[in-house]
Amino acid sequence: MATATLAQPDQPGLRAIAPAWHTAVILLVVFGLSLLGARQHGLPSIGHGRAAAYLSVIAVEWVLTAFIWIGIRGRGMRLGELIGGSWPSVRAVLRDLGIAVLFLIASHLVLALLGYLLKVTPSPGVRSLFPDGPTEVVLYLMLSLTAGICEEIIFRGYLQRQFAALTKSTAAGLMLQGVAFGLAHGYQGTKYMCVIAVYGCLFGLLVYWRRSLRPGMTAHFVQDAIGGLVGRHFLK
Repeated sequence: MATATLAQPDQPGLRAIAPAWHTAVILLVVFGLSLLGARQHGLPSIGHGRAAAYLSVIAVEWVLTAFIWIGIRGRGMRLGELIGGSWPSVRAVLRDLGIAVLFLIASHLVLALLGYLLKVTPSPGVRSLFPDGPTEVVLYLMLSLTAGICEEIIFRGYLQRQFAALTKSTAAGLMLQGVAFGLAHGYQGTKYMCVIAVYGCLFGLLVYWRRSLRPGMTAHFVQDAIGGLVGRHFLK
């Protein structure tokens, strides 16, 4: 997709949807939590154990999403507009589910190649993420659902538009949110952060194409849920 096409000034992503200070607060919280996670070698948490870590991240992501809702309301935007798209029928849901599955297959081919080139192996932070036991599995699925909804709103819905507005380029906004997405995963280590940054850019392309966060939300949830449930058996 040509940069010139992505950067056309009539794209809605080039209009700021919240004040600059609001975006700065979001980034400060996201990167602060990432640094905390890197120091703890696991999900940032205010307690001990995976359950506490899951609940901590769930709470923070929903608070950030609520903060985004408050910020965009000041510019006359509703959260539904930020998410985009609609599911008026089962067919529409299945369409976005199909797009999400195809996206996961295609993107994982790219990520597998990148992971091979970077010689990426599961870090202690990644291994510590996997649930153990029924209670942790339920909490982990709640975390995966939260990540699918909230992280797509934070990075692809909010930051992608804000960065595009600041740089006057949709392409730059897309790439910068991908970089921010990678930097937000400090607990996974440097190599994984590079892979996740590319993954974030691919999600950004999906949103740009579909004009909706719904396929990306679905793909994000499926990826995290299956990845954790499979990883707990094979990668711990």
